[in-house]
Amino acid sequence: MNTQVKFSTHFIRIGIGTVLILLIPLIAMQFSDEVNWDLIDFIVAGILLSGAGSGFILLSKVSDQIMYRIALGIALVSALLLVRVNGAVGLIGSENNDFNMLYFGVVFILIVGAFISRFRSKGMSTALFATAVAQTSTVFIAIFTGQHHSSGSSVMEVILVNLLFITLFSISSGLFWCVDVE
Repeated sequence: MNTQVKFSTHFIRIGIGTVLILLIPLIAMQFSDEVNWDLIDFIVAGILLSGAGSGFILLSKVSDQIMYRIALGIALVSALLLVRVNGAVGLIGSENNDFNMLYFGVVFILIVGAFISRFRSKGMSTALFATAVAQTSTVFIAIFTGQHHSSGSSVMEVILVNLLFITLFSISSGLFWCVDVE
């Protein structure tokens, strides 16, 4: 099978997978008032899901090593979840808390670092380490400036939800570091 057909097949699968995942909230909305998505929510989620899937397909060509692909998958899923959760409900209080905009800076650091490193494993490791540090710094800033109080979040809530992302970015960084140099 030629490369163009392979890519087409991958992108068709990404499209189908995106639609199937988006069916979950659509069906949930029929049975619960707790899930209340509008058209913009579906569009944003569709862009994020298809973008992460397409990014994985394209970037996994950088290295044939399975460790690289696992690290890449963890990084993409972590960034996707960070953006989606932050946009949907916010990590510090509600999604309306302006402080949550700092988390887009965390993802920006990852994106810039990935491009600077040309997606090579050691550079990706450094970019993800910087991303974890930025996420950690955001937590400290939120706590020391009292953002958690103004938003109704406890210190423990802020730490725990952010610790998940810090851990995922750190694991991805470590896995990239273990990839043999290409």
